[in-house]
Amino acid sequence: MMHSPGSRFASPRALALGAWMLGLLALQGCAKQEPPAPTEPIALGHYRATLTLPGGELPFGLDIVREDSKYVAYLINGTERVRVSDVAVANGRVDMRMPAFGNRLSAGIDGSELKGDVVLVKLDGKEQVIPFVARHGVTYRFFPQPTTDNADLGGRWSVTFTDEEGKRNPAVGEFTQSHGEVTGTFLTGTADHRFLAGEMRGDEFALSAFDGAHAFLYKGKINARDELEGTYWSGLAWRETFAGHRNEAANIDAAERATQLRANAKGLDFTFPDLDGKPVSLRDERFKGKVVVVALAGSWCPNCHDEAAFLAPYYKSNRERGLEVVSLMFEQFGDVARAVPAVRQFRAKFGIEYETLIAGVNDKQNAATRLPQLNNVFAFPTTVFVDRQGRVRRIHTGFSGPATGEHYQRLIEAFDATVEELLAEPAKT
Repeated sequence: MMHSPGSRFASPRALALGAWMLGLLALQGCAKQEPPAPTEPIALGHYRATLTLPGGELPFGLDIVREDSKYVAYLINGTERVRVSDVAVANGRVDMRMPAFGNRLSAGIDGSELKGDVVLVKLDGKEQVIPFVARHGVTYRFFPQPTTDNADLGGRWSVTFTDEEGKRNPAVGEFTQSHGEVTGTFLTGTADHRFLAGEMRGDEFALSAFDGAHAFLYKGKINARDELEGTYWSGLAWRETFAGHRNEAANIDAAERATQLRANAKGLDFTFPDLDGKPVSLRDERFKGKVVVVALAGSWCPNCHDEAAFLAPYYKSNRERGLEVVSLMFEQFGDVARAVPAVRQFRAKFGIEYETLIAGVNDKQNAATRLPQLNNVFAFPTTVFVDRQGRVRRIHTGFSGPATGEHYQRLIEAFDATVEELLAEPAKT
Protein backbone atom coordinates (compact mmCIF):
# COMPACT_ATOMS: atom_id res chain seq x y z
CA MET A 1 0.00 0.00 0.00
CA MET A 2 1.44 3.44 -0.96
CA HIS A 3 1.33 6.45 1.43
CA SER A 4 1.43 10.16 0.60
CA PRO A 5 4.35 12.43 1.83
CA GLY A 6 2.11 13.68 4.61
CA SER A 7 1.61 10.20 5.96
CA ARG A 8 2.44 9.52 9.62
CA PHE A 9 4.85 6.75 8.61
CA ALA A 10 8.47 7.91 7.93
CA SER A 11 10.69 6.28 5.33
CA PRO A 12 13.70 4.15 6.37
CA ARG A 13 16.03 6.88 5.06
CA ALA A 14 14.32 9.53 7.22
CA LEU A 15 14.52 7.32 10.25
CA ALA A 16 18.26 6.80 9.76
CA LEU A 17 18.84 10.54 9.34
CA GLY A 18 16.89 11.31 12.49
CA ALA A 19 18.88 8.80 14.51
CA TRP A 20 22.15 10.29 13.26
CA MET A 21 21.07 13.83 14.26
CA LEU A 22 19.96 12.65 17.72
CA GLY A 23 23.33 11.01 18.24
CA LEU A 24 25.13 14.21 17.25
CA LEU A 25 23.04 16.27 19.69
CA ALA A 26 23.78 13.77 22.44
CA LEU A 27 27.52 14.08 21.80
CA GLN A 28 27.28 17.89 21.88
CA GLY A 29 25.36 17.70 25.17
CA CYS A 30 28.07 15.53 26.69
CA ALA A 31 30.75 17.98 25.61
CA LYS A 32 29.04 20.77 27.54
CA GLN A 33 28.79 18.86 30.85
CA GLU A 34 31.14 19.80 33.71
CA PRO A 35 33.76 17.18 34.58
CA PRO A 36 32.97 15.15 37.72
CA ALA A 37 34.24 16.63 40.99
CA PRO A 38 37.58 15.15 42.08
CA THR A 39 37.50 12.57 44.83
CA GLU A 40 38.42 13.93 48.28
CA PRO A 41 41.97 12.91 49.22
CA ILE A 42 40.67 12.19 52.74
CA ALA A 43 37.31 10.78 53.81
CA LEU A 44 35.20 13.50 55.40
CA GLY A 45 33.02 12.90 58.42
CA HIS A 46 33.40 11.15 61.74
CA TYR A 47 36.30 8.97 62.88
CA ARG A 48 36.92 6.91 65.99
CA ALA A 49 40.45 8.01 66.90
CA THR A 50 42.73 6.37 69.46
CA LEU A 51 46.04 7.12 71.12
CA THR A 52 48.05 4.25 72.58
CA LEU A 53 49.04 4.94 76.20
CA PRO A 54 50.68 2.56 78.70
CA GLY A 55 47.16 1.85 80.00
CA GLY A 56 45.80 0.94 76.57
CA GLU A 57 43.70 2.71 73.95
CA LEU A 58 42.58 6.27 74.65
CA PRO A 59 39.65 6.91 72.28
CA PHE A 60 38.21 10.27 71.24
CA GLY A 61 35.93 11.52 68.50
CA LEU A 62 37.42 13.19 65.43
CA ASP A 63 35.41 14.99 62.75
CA ILE A 64 37.09 16.15 59.55
CA VAL A 65 35.06 18.58 57.44
CA ARG A 66 35.42 21.31 54.83
CA GLU A 67 34.65 24.89 55.84
CA ASP A 68 35.07 27.62 53.20
CA SER A 69 37.02 25.19 51.00
CA LYS A 70 39.50 24.47 53.82
CA TYR A 71 39.88 21.34 55.91
CA VAL A 72 38.96 21.70 59.58
CA ALA A 73 39.01 19.09 62.34
CA TYR A 74 37.10 18.81 65.61
CA LEU A 75 38.27 16.85 68.66
CA ILE A 76 35.19 15.51 70.45
CA ASN A 77 34.88 14.62 74.13
CA GLY A 78 31.34 14.54 75.43
CA THR A 79 29.75 17.90 74.66
CA GLU A 80 33.09 19.56 73.92
CA ARG A 81 34.20 20.12 70.32
CA VAL A 82 37.72 21.58 70.05
CA ARG A 83 38.16 23.22 66.64
CA VAL A 84 41.49 22.62 64.87
CA SER A 85 41.76 25.03 61.94
CA ASP A 86 45.38 24.32 60.97
CA VAL A 87 44.83 21.16 58.90
CA ALA A 88 46.81 20.23 55.77
CA VAL A 89 46.02 17.31 53.47
CA ALA A 90 48.57 16.47 50.77
CA ASN A 91 50.59 13.61 49.33
CA GLY A 92 48.59 10.95 51.11
CA ARG A 93 49.03 12.50 54.56
CA VAL A 94 47.10 14.70 56.98
CA ASP A 95 48.85 17.09 59.37
CA MET A 96 47.23 19.10 62.17
CA ARG A 97 48.60 21.67 64.57
CA MET A 98 46.64 21.88 67.79
CA PRO A 99 45.29 25.33 68.63
CA ALA A 100 47.81 27.26 70.74
CA PHE A 101 49.48 24.25 72.34
CA GLY A 102 52.35 23.59 69.94
CA ASN A 103 51.25 19.95 69.76
CA ARG A 104 50.76 18.27 66.40
CA LEU A 105 49.24 15.25 64.68
CA SER A 106 50.64 13.62 61.55
CA ALA A 107 49.20 10.54 59.85
CA GLY A 108 49.20 8.66 56.59
CA ILE A 109 45.89 8.19 54.76
CA ASP A 110 45.03 4.62 53.82
CA GLY A 111 41.49 4.60 52.49
CA SER A 112 39.21 5.05 55.47
CA GLU A 113 42.03 4.75 58.02
CA LEU A 114 44.53 7.28 59.35
CA LYS A 115 47.69 6.05 61.04
CA GLY A 116 50.55 8.04 62.52
CA ASP A 117 51.52 9.90 65.69
CA VAL A 118 50.49 12.70 68.01
CA VAL A 119 53.40 14.73 69.40
CA LEU A 120 52.91 16.47 72.77
CA VAL A 121 55.45 19.20 73.57
CA LYS A 122 56.46 19.21 77.22
CA LEU A 123 58.68 21.38 79.44
CA ASP A 124 61.95 22.52 77.80
CA GLY A 125 60.64 21.38 74.42
CA LYS A 126 60.81 17.66 75.22
CA GLU A 127 58.40 15.64 73.11
CA GLN A 128 56.13 12.67 73.76
CA VAL A 129 55.37 10.74 70.56
CA ILE A 130 52.12 8.77 70.95
CA PRO A 131 50.86 6.26 68.32
CA PHE A 132 47.60 7.41 66.68
CA VAL A 133 44.99 5.53 64.62
CA ALA A 134 41.59 6.72 63.35
CA ARG A 135 38.89 4.74 61.49
CA HIS A 136 36.22 6.48 59.47
CA GLY A 137 32.55 5.88 60.21
CA VAL A 138 33.06 4.16 63.57
CA THR A 139 30.88 5.83 66.21
CA TYR A 140 31.42 3.95 69.49
CA ARG A 141 33.99 5.19 72.03
CA PHE A 142 35.26 2.23 74.08
CA PHE A 143 32.92 -0.71 73.56
CA PRO A 144 31.40 -1.76 70.19
CA GLN A 145 28.32 -3.33 71.79
CA PRO A 146 26.43 -1.38 74.49
CA THR A 147 25.20 -3.21 77.56
CA THR A 148 22.15 -2.49 79.70
CA ASP A 149 22.87 -4.24 83.00
CA ASN A 150 25.41 -1.71 84.28
CA ALA A 151 26.43 -0.27 87.62
CA ASP A 152 25.71 3.44 88.10
CA LEU A 153 28.61 5.90 88.05
CA GLY A 154 26.26 8.88 88.05
CA GLY A 155 26.39 11.30 90.97
CA ARG A 156 29.03 12.85 93.17
CA TRP A 157 32.08 11.04 94.55
CA SER A 158 34.75 11.90 97.10
CA VAL A 159 37.97 10.71 95.42
CA THR A 160 41.67 10.51 96.27
CA PHE A 161 44.35 10.23 93.57
CA THR A 162 47.69 8.72 94.65
CA ASP A 163 50.83 9.08 92.51
CA GLU A 164 53.68 6.57 92.25
CA GLU A 165 55.58 8.32 95.06
CA GLY A 166 52.63 7.98 97.42
CA LYS A 167 51.50 11.61 97.29
CA ARG A 168 47.75 11.89 97.78
CA ASN A 169 45.58 14.48 96.04
CA PRO A 170 41.88 14.93 96.89
CA ALA A 171 39.30 15.39 94.16
CA VAL A 172 35.56 15.33 93.56
CA GLY A 173 34.10 13.23 90.76
CA GLU A 174 30.86 14.43 89.17
CA PHE A 175 29.27 12.22 86.53
CA THR A 176 26.07 11.79 84.54
CA GLN A 177 25.12 8.39 83.17
CA SER A 178 22.54 7.45 80.54
CA HIS A 179 22.34 3.67 80.14
CA GLY A 180 26.00 2.83 79.49
CA GLU A 181 27.22 6.28 78.41
CA VAL A 182 29.04 8.43 80.98
CA THR A 183 30.18 12.06 80.93
CA GLY A 184 31.62 14.27 83.67
CA THR A 185 34.88 15.34 85.22
CA PHE A 186 37.09 15.29 88.30
CA LEU A 187 37.48 18.58 90.19
CA THR A 188 40.61 19.27 92.23
CA GLY A 189 41.52 22.09 94.56
CA THR A 190 43.07 24.05 91.70
CA ALA A 191 41.46 22.94 88.42
CA ASP A 192 39.46 20.19 86.72
CA HIS A 193 40.15 17.30 84.37
CA ARG A 194 37.99 18.96 81.72
CA PHE A 195 35.45 17.10 79.54
CA LEU A 196 35.59 13.35 80.10
CA ALA A 197 33.51 10.83 78.16
CA GLY A 198 33.25 7.06 78.31
CA GLU A 199 31.15 4.06 79.11
CA MET A 200 30.08 1.69 81.85
CA ARG A 201 30.19 -2.04 81.10
CA GLY A 202 28.84 -4.09 83.96
CA ASP A 203 30.70 -2.85 87.03
CA GLU A 204 33.69 -1.58 85.01
CA PHE A 205 34.10 1.82 83.40
CA ALA A 206 36.47 3.60 81.05
CA LEU A 207 36.79 7.38 80.51
CA SER A 208 39.02 9.44 78.26
CA ALA A 209 39.79 12.88 76.86
CA PHE A 210 42.10 14.30 74.23
CA ASP A 211 41.66 18.03 73.71
CA GLY A 212 44.87 18.76 71.82
CA ALA A 213 46.87 19.29 75.01
CA HIS A 214 46.27 16.54 77.54
CA ALA A 215 45.80 12.84 76.87
CA PHE A 216 43.79 11.40 79.80
CA LEU A 217 42.73 7.77 80.25
CA TYR A 218 40.86 6.29 83.25
CA LYS A 219 39.98 2.66 83.86
CA GLY A 220 38.21 1.44 86.97
CA LYS A 221 35.28 -0.32 88.53
CA ILE A 222 32.61 0.02 91.17
CA ASN A 223 33.28 -2.74 93.67
CA ALA A 224 30.86 -4.78 95.77
CA ARG A 225 30.93 -2.09 98.49
CA ASP A 226 29.78 0.54 95.95
CA GLU A 227 33.23 2.14 96.07
CA LEU A 228 35.27 3.54 93.21
CA GLU A 229 38.74 2.20 92.36
CA GLY A 230 40.91 2.50 89.28
CA THR A 231 43.98 3.84 87.47
CA TYR A 232 44.59 7.12 85.64
CA TRP A 233 47.17 7.77 82.92
CA SER A 234 48.20 11.15 81.53
CA GLY A 235 50.28 10.88 78.37
CA LEU A 236 53.16 8.42 78.37
CA ALA A 237 54.83 9.36 81.64
CA TRP A 238 52.22 9.88 84.37
CA ARG A 239 50.21 7.30 86.25
CA GLU A 240 48.07 7.48 89.40
CA THR A 241 45.64 5.21 91.17
CA PHE A 242 42.36 6.53 92.53
CA ALA A 243 39.73 5.43 95.01
CA GLY A 244 36.51 6.99 96.22
CA HIS A 245 33.06 6.66 97.69
CA ARG A 246 29.69 8.26 96.99
CA ASN A 247 29.22 11.58 98.75
CA GLU A 248 26.71 14.13 97.48
CA ALA A 249 28.24 16.69 99.89
CA ALA A 250 31.82 16.03 98.72
CA ASN A 251 33.98 19.14 98.70
CA ILE A 252 37.64 20.10 98.71
CA ASP A 253 39.29 22.32 101.28
CA ALA A 254 41.55 24.34 99.00
CA ALA A 255 42.78 26.73 101.71
CA GLU A 256 46.13 25.00 102.18
CA ARG A 257 46.84 25.30 98.45
CA ALA A 258 45.72 28.89 98.05
CA THR A 259 48.22 31.47 96.88
CA GLN A 260 48.43 34.50 99.18
CA LEU A 261 50.31 37.77 99.39
CA ARG A 262 53.20 37.59 101.85
CA ALA A 263 52.57 39.45 105.10
CA ASN A 264 55.46 41.88 104.55
CA ALA A 265 54.67 42.57 100.87
CA LYS A 266 53.34 46.03 100.03
CA GLY A 267 51.70 44.80 96.85
CA LEU A 268 52.31 42.97 93.60
CA ASP A 269 55.19 44.27 91.51
CA PHE A 270 56.76 42.97 88.31
CA THR A 271 58.46 43.95 85.07
CA PHE A 272 58.41 41.50 82.16
CA PRO A 273 58.85 41.91 78.38
CA ASP A 274 55.91 41.98 76.01
CA LEU A 275 55.95 40.02 72.75
CA ASP A 276 58.07 42.71 71.08
CA GLY A 277 60.62 42.71 73.89
CA LYS A 278 59.44 45.98 75.46
CA PRO A 279 59.44 45.90 79.29
CA VAL A 280 56.05 46.35 80.92
CA SER A 281 55.61 47.08 84.62
CA LEU A 282 52.56 47.16 86.84
CA ARG A 283 53.86 50.61 87.87
CA ASP A 284 53.46 51.97 84.32
CA GLU A 285 51.26 55.02 83.87
CA ARG A 286 48.69 53.09 81.85
CA PHE A 287 47.72 51.02 84.93
CA LYS A 288 47.47 53.87 87.46
CA GLY A 289 43.97 54.34 88.83
CA LYS A 290 42.79 51.19 87.06
CA VAL A 291 41.48 47.87 88.33
CA VAL A 292 43.99 45.29 87.11
CA VAL A 293 43.42 41.54 86.81
CA VAL A 294 46.76 39.71 86.65
CA ALA A 295 46.54 36.13 85.33
CA LEU A 296 49.42 33.67 85.72
CA ALA A 297 48.95 31.42 82.71
CA GLY A 298 50.55 29.47 79.86
CA SER A 299 49.59 28.63 76.29
CA TRP A 300 50.17 24.91 77.08
CA CYS A 301 47.57 24.89 79.89
CA PRO A 302 43.98 23.83 79.00
CA ASN A 303 42.52 25.46 82.12
CA CYS A 304 44.28 28.69 81.09
CA HIS A 305 42.51 28.36 77.73
CA ASP A 306 39.22 28.13 79.61
CA GLU A 307 40.08 31.29 81.52
CA ALA A 308 41.21 33.15 78.39
CA ALA A 309 37.98 32.22 76.60
CA PHE A 310 36.16 34.09 79.38
CA LEU A 311 38.68 36.91 79.93
CA ALA A 312 39.03 38.04 76.31
CA PRO A 313 35.40 39.15 75.79
CA TYR A 314 35.08 40.29 79.41
CA TYR A 315 37.98 42.69 78.95
CA LYS A 316 36.56 44.11 75.71
CA SER A 317 33.26 44.81 77.47
CA ASN A 318 34.79 46.49 80.54
CA ARG A 319 38.06 48.19 79.60
CA GLU A 320 36.31 51.52 78.99
CA ARG A 321 35.15 51.38 82.62
CA GLY A 322 38.71 51.28 83.94
CA LEU A 323 39.61 47.57 83.78
CA GLU A 324 42.99 46.26 82.62
CA VAL A 325 44.09 42.64 82.26
CA VAL A 326 47.70 41.45 82.18
CA SER A 327 48.54 37.81 81.54
CA LEU A 328 51.96 36.63 82.76
CA MET A 329 52.79 33.73 80.43
CA PHE A 330 54.93 30.91 81.81
CA GLU A 331 55.76 28.87 78.73
CA GLN A 332 57.23 25.47 77.93
CA PHE A 333 60.36 27.10 76.49
CA GLY A 334 63.01 29.09 78.32
CA ASP A 335 63.99 30.42 74.90
CA VAL A 336 61.96 33.62 74.33
CA ALA A 337 62.23 33.18 70.56
CA ARG A 338 60.24 29.94 70.86
CA ALA A 339 57.88 31.18 73.58
CA VAL A 340 56.70 34.26 71.67
CA PRO A 341 55.14 32.37 68.69
CA ALA A 342 53.26 30.10 71.11
CA VAL A 343 51.80 33.12 72.90
CA ARG A 344 50.92 34.84 69.61
CA GLN A 345 48.97 31.75 68.59
CA PHE A 346 47.26 31.76 72.00
CA ARG A 347 46.25 35.41 71.48
CA ALA A 348 44.93 34.68 67.99
CA LYS A 349 42.82 31.74 69.13
CA PHE A 350 40.85 33.81 71.64
CA GLY A 351 41.07 37.27 70.05
CA ILE A 352 43.01 38.58 73.07
CA GLU A 353 43.49 42.35 73.19
CA TYR A 354 44.89 42.63 76.72
CA GLU A 355 48.61 42.54 77.55
CA THR A 356 50.48 39.21 77.48
CA LEU A 357 54.02 39.19 78.89
CA ILE A 358 56.74 36.52 78.75
CA ALA A 359 57.31 35.83 82.45
CA GLY A 360 59.26 32.56 82.56
CA VAL A 361 59.04 28.81 82.05
CA ASN A 362 56.25 26.43 82.97
CA ASP A 363 57.24 25.72 86.55
CA LYS A 364 55.36 26.71 89.69
CA GLN A 365 58.57 27.22 91.67
CA ASN A 366 59.91 29.44 88.91
CA ALA A 367 56.70 31.46 88.95
CA ALA A 368 56.95 31.92 92.72
CA THR A 369 60.56 33.08 92.34
CA ARG A 370 59.64 35.59 89.64
CA LEU A 371 56.86 36.96 91.86
CA PRO A 372 58.42 37.01 95.35
CA GLN A 373 55.50 38.95 96.85
CA LEU A 374 53.44 35.72 96.67
CA ASN A 375 53.83 32.99 99.26
CA ASN A 376 53.74 30.30 96.56
CA VAL A 377 52.23 29.41 93.19
CA PHE A 378 50.19 26.21 93.33
CA ALA A 379 48.44 26.24 89.96
CA PHE A 380 48.12 27.69 86.49
CA PRO A 381 46.09 29.76 86.15
CA THR A 382 46.26 31.86 89.30
CA THR A 383 44.37 35.16 89.17
CA VAL A 384 45.26 38.27 91.19
CA PHE A 385 42.82 41.18 91.58
CA VAL A 386 44.46 44.59 92.12
CA ASP A 387 42.33 47.61 93.03
CA ARG A 388 42.58 51.19 91.73
CA GLN A 389 45.08 52.08 94.47
CA GLY A 390 47.41 49.21 93.62
CA ARG A 391 46.42 46.94 96.52
CA VAL A 392 45.95 43.19 96.09
CA ARG A 393 42.38 42.52 97.14
CA ARG A 394 41.86 38.91 96.15
CA ILE A 395 43.79 35.94 94.75
CA HIS A 396 42.06 32.95 93.17
CA THR A 397 44.05 29.74 92.69
CA GLY A 398 43.13 27.61 89.65
CA PHE A 399 40.11 27.76 87.36
CA SER A 400 37.04 25.54 87.16
CA GLY A 401 36.15 25.51 83.47
CA PRO A 402 32.91 24.87 81.56
CA ALA A 403 33.23 21.11 82.09
CA THR A 404 32.35 21.66 85.77
CA GLY A 405 28.90 23.10 85.03
CA GLU A 406 27.53 24.98 88.05
CA HIS A 407 31.02 25.35 89.57
CA TYR A 408 32.06 27.32 86.49
CA GLN A 409 28.98 29.51 86.76
CA ARG A 410 29.68 30.27 90.42
CA LEU A 411 33.31 31.11 89.63
CA ILE A 412 32.27 33.54 86.88
CA GLU A 413 29.72 35.15 89.18
CA ALA A 414 32.35 35.60 91.92
CA PHE A 415 34.84 37.00 89.39
CA ASP A 416 32.31 39.53 88.11
CA ALA A 417 31.25 40.51 91.63
CA THR A 418 34.87 41.19 92.62
CA VAL A 419 35.56 43.31 89.53
CA GLU A 420 32.30 45.26 89.93
CA GLU A 421 33.14 46.02 93.56
CA LEU A 422 36.61 47.28 92.63
CA LEU A 423 35.40 49.31 89.66
CA ALA A 424 32.85 51.05 91.90
CA GLU A 425 35.61 52.34 94.19
CA PRO A 426 37.19 55.75 93.53
CA ALA A 427 40.71 56.00 92.17
CA LYS A 428 43.46 57.30 94.44
CA THR A 429 43.66 61.09 94.34
